Amino acid sequence: MSFYHKLGILPEKKHTTFFKEDGKSLYREELCSTKGFSGIYSTKYHINMPTSTLKVEELESLSDKNWQNAPLSYYHFFTDKLQTKGNYFTSRNEFLHNSHCVISTSHPTENTDFFFRNSYAHEFVFVHFGSGSLISEYGILPFIPGDQIVIPQGTTYQMEFDSFENNKLVIIESDTPYDIPKHYRNEYGQILEDAPYCERDFKIPSELKAIDKKGEFELIIKARHRLFKHTIDHHPFDLVGWDGYLYPYSFNIKDYAPKVGKLHLPPPVHLLFTTQHFVVCNFCPRLFDFHPQSIPAPYFHTNIDSAEVLYYIEGDFMSRKGVGTGSITLHPLGLPHGPQPGKTEQSVGAKETYEYALMVDTFDPFELTTNVKETMDENYFLSWIE
Repeated sequence: MSFYHKLGILPEKKHTTFFKEDGKSLYREELCSTKGFSGIYSTKYHINMPTSTLKVEELESLSDKNWQNAPLSYYHFFTDKLQTKGNYFTSRNEFLHNSHCVISTSHPTENTDFFFRNSYAHEFVFVHFGSGSLISEYGILPFIPGDQIVIPQGTTYQMEFDSFENNKLVIIESDTPYDIPKHYRNEYGQILEDAPYCERDFKIPSELKAIDKKGEFELIIKARHRLFKHTIDHHPFDLVGWDGYLYPYSFNIKDYAPKVGKLHLPPPVHLLFTTQHFVVCNFCPRLFDFHPQSIPAPYFHTNIDSAEVLYYIEGDFMSRKGVGTGSITLHPLGLPHGPQPGKTEQSVGAKETYEYALMVDTFDPFELTTNVKETMDENYFLSWIE
């Protein structure tokens, strides 16, 4: 994250004695860092040794559902057609993946007693429907619909929901961190005035409650498609304090301030976060272009080195027919894409649009799972026939 935060109690100086109330035993200091010791980090203080593990078991690996020899084509699929009961992790259904990015959806129907850690990936969790709290070793982070939660790699957490009538998450895993784009920041890291958001728009953990409890606690660890269960001898949320730049945070899509121009602006103007291998954008309601002869709908486009994924959240998407809440479209590398028949003409003279969508542009092609095949509109590729 781009700014310093701290919670709980801390010693005056790092790497010095920090005694518990008995004056004899020490709190255990842990540095959680990135890029070795050269990236952002947080320093955490545990009641117990964070390494205290009673048992390690490998669980059944996540099933390989690759759609072998899927055609190079345009895809539109309906994620709500595939709903699996379970908690925020066990209810996940994977649709797209490559070496650096995994896109899944989840419809949680229960909370869980176990704890979860993604050891090999940073997670971006979009809350489409539902409310509750992300509870981690860093504290409590409440969430509501529209929140986009970034959970750093290696974070131990749980997601607790207020109810189970209608919950929906979109999860995007990345093997490199989610960053605020460099051109949104000044040389000191502060977000610039012309960026589409500022620091006060972000929600950060609060209410750090150290839990000093011994016993046997299950921690499920994801390492790509392998799963492990570590049984530890203490409650993992035993931090009495922490400080630094590395922690979960969230940003609500409805706080994004879109930019408009005299003529149509390309998708990078909707940029939210960057990683080393893909970007995430927010499409939000906005005024259209103000040139008297402008065409608000996007021009046809072939991106020769980027695959475009759009997740449709709400509203009337100005360049697409047939999509709705929970739809995903995939336009692969090297294929032209653009408005369907009538959408360009329909946009002429329009003053504004009401739409919410996530866009993921990756620099590697996607592999599709059979979940795409089972939920897709088989005739989507024909939707440009006039």
